[in-house]
Amino acid sequence: MIETPREATEPLREDIRLLGGILGQIVREQAGDSVFDLVEKARVESFRVRRSEIDRADLADMFTQVSTSDTIPVIRAFSHFALLANLAEDIHRERRRAVHVAAGEPAPDSTLTATFAKLDAAHLDSTVVADALRGALVSPVITAHPTETRRRTVFETQSRITELMRYRERTALTETETADVDVRLRRQILTLWQTALIRLSRLRIQDEIEVGLRYYDAALFEVVPKINAELRGALRSRWPDADLGREPILRPGSWIGGDRDGNPYVTDEVVRQATTRAAATALEHHLGELETLERELSMSARLVTVTPALDLLAAASQDDSPFRADEPYRRAIRGIRGRLTATAHRILGEAPDHGLDLGLAPYDTPRQMLDELDVVDDSLRRGGDGTIADDGLANLRDSVEVFGFHLSGLDMRQNSDVHETVVAELLAWAGVHADYPSLSEDERVELLSAELSTRRPLTTANAEFSELTAKELAILQAGADAVRTLGAGAVPNYIISMCNSVSDMLEAAVLLKEVGLLDPGSGEAPSCPVGIVPLFETIEDLQQGAATLEATLEVPIYRALVTSRGDSQEVMLGYSDSNKDGGYLAANWALYRAELDLVDAARKTGIRLRLFHGRGGTVGRGGGPSYEAILAQPPGAVAGSLRITEQGEVIAAKYAEPRLAQRNLETLLAATLEATLLDVEGLGDDAEPAYRILDELAALARRAYGELVHETPGFVEYFEMSTPVAEIGALNIGSRPASRKQTTSISDLRAIPWVLSWSQSRVMLPGWYGTGAAFEEWTQGDPERVATLSRLYEKWPFFRTVLSNLAMVMSKSDMGLAARYAELVPDEELRRRVFGKIAEEHERTIRMYKAITGNDTLFADNPGLERSVHNRFPYLEPLNHLQVELLRRYRAGDDSDQTRRGIQLTMNGLATALRNSG
Repeated sequence: MIETPREATEPLREDIRLLGGILGQIVREQAGDSVFDLVEKARVESFRVRRSEIDRADLADMFTQVSTSDTIPVIRAFSHFALLANLAEDIHRERRRAVHVAAGEPAPDSTLTATFAKLDAAHLDSTVVADALRGALVSPVITAHPTETRRRTVFETQSRITELMRYRERTALTETETADVDVRLRRQILTLWQTALIRLSRLRIQDEIEVGLRYYDAALFEVVPKINAELRGALRSRWPDADLGREPILRPGSWIGGDRDGNPYVTDEVVRQATTRAAATALEHHLGELETLERELSMSARLVTVTPALDLLAAASQDDSPFRADEPYRRAIRGIRGRLTATAHRILGEAPDHGLDLGLAPYDTPRQMLDELDVVDDSLRRGGDGTIADDGLANLRDSVEVFGFHLSGLDMRQNSDVHETVVAELLAWAGVHADYPSLSEDERVELLSAELSTRRPLTTANAEFSELTAKELAILQAGADAVRTLGAGAVPNYIISMCNSVSDMLEAAVLLKEVGLLDPGSGEAPSCPVGIVPLFETIEDLQQGAATLEATLEVPIYRALVTSRGDSQEVMLGYSDSNKDGGYLAANWALYRAELDLVDAARKTGIRLRLFHGRGGTVGRGGGPSYEAILAQPPGAVAGSLRITEQGEVIAAKYAEPRLAQRNLETLLAATLEATLLDVEGLGDDAEPAYRILDELAALARRAYGELVHETPGFVEYFEMSTPVAEIGALNIGSRPASRKQTTSISDLRAIPWVLSWSQSRVMLPGWYGTGAAFEEWTQGDPERVATLSRLYEKWPFFRTVLSNLAMVMSKSDMGLAARYAELVPDEELRRRVFGKIAEEHERTIRMYKAITGNDTLFADNPGLERSVHNRFPYLEPLNHLQVELLRRYRAGDDSDQTRRGIQLTMNGLATALRNSG
């Protein structure tokens, strides 16, 4: 029997009713009838607003007389509901996938099963696959975010609720057993209610480091090694002669603690903490797995035969316990555990959890540990115990292979302006040149090339420098120490923000040389374990990126350095600043064009290009569904490798628990394989005409966006007054300042508060503004031109993804709520003028979207989003109204802790509910 849409979603509604009902009971018991009545009235009235039965102003008026102290539990109630609704939706997605699998339907796109079916159908040559996947890497890079600040307690409670809901659904329970599960659910939701959602103190970088690390225990330790093993097996079974999968393809990374661009709180101590805590997390995981293996591998030498190598390994443990005399595997594992404990002592300077001090020598590298684990594996298999070897031991081997002793690579990043200042001071102190900034670009390149050709340092141990230079050198030295202690994987990349010249690249190289990471060589090729990565961010920098890269590769010393790194060069593309600079459509096209140009430059110069996509969670910062986004890249841009930032609420939505992590990591891998090995662009001979059309559209969109954001008098004032951007800085949200510099310029504002502010006010401006005007002006009412764009939408993944993401973000916008925020602008004429432009463009963009796609609604290609908006968004309405009310009070002089806390809670609640808000 075929399910109707309502029947298919009824279990979701039942889950939401269950969780919401329990939460409601707890609110009544814990906060009292008056608060419960206010929450319930707000909920009912919100649904009446959605049905157009009452005016929004009536709902907003409910909160004007409510005391600030009474708003706090109301905000918490709706925030918790949003969190529980997210949880219910995740479970429902699992439920629907299980239904499709049970029905025998083909695996859906974005799964590895579906991808390998496509690759099998393509009958790919082994040599082609081997070349395309040489050095393959897929690396989600976790970055910090001000609204993803949930405490570990909240995080773990959510996980327990998720498991209870799964158990309740998938286990045949009696009525009594179901009631017992509901009691346990109530206990967890009560714990959630009585636990503060956010901390009282300002979030520190140290806190952000811990937040990032929690995802390893939560999911990544379990999932990443397993996916790598499955992927390796699938590749080798299909192309056995291609020597694929020698290195793990899936390798997570991190920015937290290494990204100091505009963040004065990153110090050498922070870098040391980031790398040391990461190492401790990896080592403690490995030691815990070894402790478990030691218990499990209880085979007796009286019953099994072991290899001579295993006997030697067992003897090397120096374990003389008579209770383990005939248990060689236990003794061998115990010896490995002892050596790893010694390694942890050497790296961390203290005893780790699960450690075992046997006085054995530490490992120098993870490879040495893997060699000993391989001895255990070989002995088990030779003795007919392959089934046992394929369990915990195989997982540990895969874990050590991918996580090593360092866990994940910490990228370091700094702005090119800072590099110039520091290098200038070093050159002046060393007597090389007194006024480096006065040099032309050619003169700078010549001087820097000379410095990179000699091992002579520019500093000495007792040199005295400015505070900035001393701090930068100390941070770089901390990175160098991590590489020497933990291996090259500890700090794999050094990223240059706002890179726009060859000298920007070479200045970073000089600084790496100063701390001993870059060795110019003495009659030999130069070498550096850390890759130098330009970050092209603004639209102009993106347009010139390929030329900058080619010019840098023409510098002999730099080209030799790239050659020593296997002719591999990474380039990072900034989605956030390009969007803030030129708007949604112009930025997306600038990125696509930049990738085309960089691929061409790589082909001409003979390098292997790896692109690092600096995407945020929201569409306004390059976010959106990962599978479609990767397939929308131009031909040659993926080439077996993909690095991509993951941040904000998106991290929890993707990696909070193993099933989510499995699905989302599979998506990245599936799309990378397809984009590398299959023709996914689909334009063929129509590519150049399509590119020219987008050139024209992007120029029109940028002009429309710039007219509002950069040219409209008073726009900055409107933005500051109609959104909570000022409060993001004032209320200590996040560890870094909201702006790179102490100015009110939009260009200096960080992308996260820019996008977050528009998301909170439900305008979502960075995800669409200017696009409708561009489409309208380009088509000029000509049906044939509209048809041209419709054909591109049908045929071209890039254009389809741009419009799909636009629809997604616009479906979360709400001009009615945005108008309430606009009322915070005291200047009535300014308010009317700017909001009028925004509302007109909003209507125009939706109209043009429908004309081009043929869709009747914004949800036509995303029924899951329609369900989510229908189920959840009425519960966001009170949070928006309460935020406006509290902002009004705060700006009127009510600077009480409760008002500040209330605003912060509304920000957190809305960000949690919207999921990809910043």
